[in-house]
Amino acid sequence: MTAGGARRDLTSYVGRAEDEGEVRRLLGEARLVTLTGPGGVGKTRLAGRVAGSVTRAFPDGVAVAGLAELRDGTMVTRTLADCLGLHDTAARTARDTVLAHLRERRMLLVLDNCEHLVTHCAELVEVLLQRCPDLVVLATSRCSLRVAGERVLPIAPLAVPPESALTAGDALVYDAVRLFVDRAAEVLPSFRLTEDNAAAVVGLCRQLDGLPLAVELAAARIRVLSPGQIAERMSASLAVLTTGARSLPERHRSLRATIEGSHSLCTDVERTVWECCSVFAGAFDLSAAEDVCAAPGPAGLDGLAVLDAVDGLVDKSVLLRVEGVTAVRFRMLEALREFGQERLAGAGIAEAIARRHRDHHVRLLGQADAEWFGPRRDHWFARLSDQHADLRAALSWSLRDPDEAVVVLRMASGVIEYWMARGAAWEIREWLDRALAVTAEDAPGRARAQARAALCAALHADLDGARHRLKLAESIGDEDAVPHLCHARAFVALIAVEPHALENAAEAVRIFDARGAVRSRLHPMFIQAVATAYRGDLAGARHLLAEMRRLCESARDDSYRSMALFGLGTVEIFFGGDLDVGERAMRDALEIDLRGPDVLSAAYRVDGLAWASARREDWPRAARLFGTAATLWDRCGAEPDIAVSLAHRQLLQATRDALGDTRFEEAFGEGQARNPHDILAPPASPAPADGPAVLPPLTQRESEIARLVATGLSNREIAVRLVIAQRTAETHLQHILNKLDLANRTQVAIWVNEKHATGTGPGPGPA
Repeated sequence: MTAGGARRDLTSYVGRAEDEGEVRRLLGEARLVTLTGPGGVGKTRLAGRVAGSVTRAFPDGVAVAGLAELRDGTMVTRTLADCLGLHDTAARTARDTVLAHLRERRMLLVLDNCEHLVTHCAELVEVLLQRCPDLVVLATSRCSLRVAGERVLPIAPLAVPPESALTAGDALVYDAVRLFVDRAAEVLPSFRLTEDNAAAVVGLCRQLDGLPLAVELAAARIRVLSPGQIAERMSASLAVLTTGARSLPERHRSLRATIEGSHSLCTDVERTVWECCSVFAGAFDLSAAEDVCAAPGPAGLDGLAVLDAVDGLVDKSVLLRVEGVTAVRFRMLEALREFGQERLAGAGIAEAIARRHRDHHVRLLGQADAEWFGPRRDHWFARLSDQHADLRAALSWSLRDPDEAVVVLRMASGVIEYWMARGAAWEIREWLDRALAVTAEDAPGRARAQARAALCAALHADLDGARHRLKLAESIGDEDAVPHLCHARAFVALIAVEPHALENAAEAVRIFDARGAVRSRLHPMFIQAVATAYRGDLAGARHLLAEMRRLCESARDDSYRSMALFGLGTVEIFFGGDLDVGERAMRDALEIDLRGPDVLSAAYRVDGLAWASARREDWPRAARLFGTAATLWDRCGAEPDIAVSLAHRQLLQATRDALGDTRFEEAFGEGQARNPHDILAPPASPAPADGPAVLPPLTQRESEIARLVATGLSNREIAVRLVIAQRTAETHLQHILNKLDLANRTQVAIWVNEKHATGTGPGPGPA
């Protein structure tokens, strides 16, 4: 499995061949290698290049966890779990889930940008290396992690020419000059290194000490300044820094001078937008930039001014354009973000901008909450996922002040389905608990937040924790929270197989109905239907689930419709109803889930189909389906121990008893190797006999993805087809591009088709 946030290089990669070789050598000798060096030296790009080149050595894949966007050290492990596509729905912490997933895998884990969270990263890495014997970690940081067995490789700036290298030919031998020329030509296509400008470029690269980020920022100015003019300005900036910031190392002064030079070339509005947008932890869209840059009064920036400034900052390489799932987004390199943050603090407005940032995300969650139930759910899930790092940053900032922490109760209690879909019930529970610990006893929303936390605790089978939170919520006496309390009580009772699940669920449904809260009715209605079936009233359960389906179809919401179909399948299969109806409902639910990235729900549906086969006493098929479901549980780090544990345990044991251990394990193993899409569709056409399944130098999985790229499928469609996270598909594609030295998907498609045409590999197959 491969996961994480590796990106295809948007620009040429210069030098580092010796460094790449040394990193690969160290990875063959040690289980922890840390690339160190100042900001802007190129540690991240080097780590990404190496990770893409060593996939054959790690049969279970490469996982890339980028930590630059993270502001809260307590979220390091949760971020890694996200990158691995793991859910925290089992009764264990995020760390337990990650350890269970990695314990028997031979993987390379890349932890990028550890310096601001070095203590948390070191603690996590130490535990991972102790308990996961085949795991290898490649970290990037401005300082070492100081973990036993660590091999530290300082990454030096690019080689710079001596002062005597005055000709273009002599200068181009050096990587720093080549980088400047490449980047300058991207900005100004007519730029060439000539005998007339070679000395100025050499002098400039020497002034910048070959620091790649500084060289790139300087080259971005070539549209308005000559190399000689850039060098003159750089000399002046360095003189100021040399006298005013002697505590900075020389290379830090070089980078600082470059950044200040870029800042001075910006207009006043561009500088304001640069500084305000430094508040973002991750990438952001234009509407977010407008919100944090807007100021009340006639002097405030309007949307058009922000748009023009963003355009100018992209042109000056201060902002990088990123293609988002729902809109074009922008991100800022860490060194530039830190500079902007310093400017905000110096002006005394950092807290005001942070509040605007938080308020933007409060409004965003409110919009998502209003539109979640219906056809825009996937849009909002993608948009919130894109901004998850900033949601965390907004929550963390609000927790610093008890008066602001009350906002966390509202933010974290709203679109709970978003957090559940991410497999982050532990995370939302933690945000709620931290906010409850610092807000006043009479703060609005406390009772509802306690009820939400109880629901999350129940999802982890922490029934004692859930009951404790329910008691705290009940003691508040908030009428507005009553249906939420009933909902949580019903779920606890259902999981614990205790009385009153039906009554509490029915009361929650009644109150939510009276309030017109259709979406809030649906999960309690599911609980009510299953509890009704437990009492032997199949007709009543069917009626409730039919109403749930009607509401979902009217709203055009597939996610809750899948839940309703799963409920119907459970009622018919497990409680002695119509097996044909139940199996069809499970298949319909699975078809919905396989269209999206919800691996956890798909696991439940496949498990349900195994129940149907067991009820029919088709034991071999049941065992295969249990095996396929087990692979899905494993992919998201979950277990079938919530809501369906009784059906799962009873029918799994019945299947094993009927087949015996040997035959069961054989059929179960066959199922584990099966793609769940095959359950619903006819078997795919086999690869041509005259061509191997693997397209050298790609691995089998990379070959499979390359062929799907050749059919025109997007990364999201590939992820859905293969039942993997979209991040996983993106990282596989990154490795394919690196291995083949190609620049884009079109070139991959041409390469695959040429392989097929020459008879050296299978064709792309059906779309």
